[in-house]
Amino acid sequence: MLVFIDESGDPGFELAKGSTPYFVVAMVIFETTDAAEEARLKIMDLAAEYGIKPEFKFNKSRNLVRDAFFTRLSNCRFKVRAIIVEKQFIRAIGLRENKESFYKFFLRQLVQHNGGMLNNAKLVIDGSGDREFKSQLMKYLRRSLDPSMMARVDLKDSVRDSLIQLADMCAGAIGRSCRADKADASRWRDMLHANAQIANIWNFR
Repeated sequence: MLVFIDESGDPGFELAKGSTPYFVVAMVIFETTDAAEEARLKIMDLAAEYGIKPEFKFNKSRNLVRDAFFTRLSNCRFKVRAIIVEKQFIRAIGLRENKESFYKFFLRQLVQHNGGMLNNAKLVIDGSGDREFKSQLMKYLRRSLDPSMMARVDLKDSVRDSLIQLADMCAGAIGRSCRADKADASRWRDMLHANAQIANIWNFR
């Protein structure tokens, strides 16, 4: 079992200065390596077709690219679980004032409350941060989670892994669905639903 994790939004609370009101963490779950490789090849082909460099990013993509991405992967065998955090409801000072604690807490919540879907999984998390934070995150997850859930945890740069890019696109689609100011807010989340690729979305408040 392979699981790829990325987020949308930021962990900051300066909402009046540009921090996002919502934070989303999503994981894309593949039961088999064959299913993961099928999706990887389709993403690579799509990147070549549309000239995407260096990677797919939901928030930097045109609607045309978003449509093509989710259409091309419509038959791929994966499930998405995600947590949506509406920051206005977060009262814990430790989470509001420490971005790393905020990120680690909600990542753990997502992985821990997995609906029984994770068993001896290899987790691959977008990890473009500094070495110290990566080390702390790995230790935190191993200490906090049931060992039966995961066989291994890796942190990789999304530029080098197409399936982390898939997690970014899914997290972005779910994050976009929270935007009351966008007429097409749920467009790409609805595509995932229509393809039966969303297993669960948890609105954390």
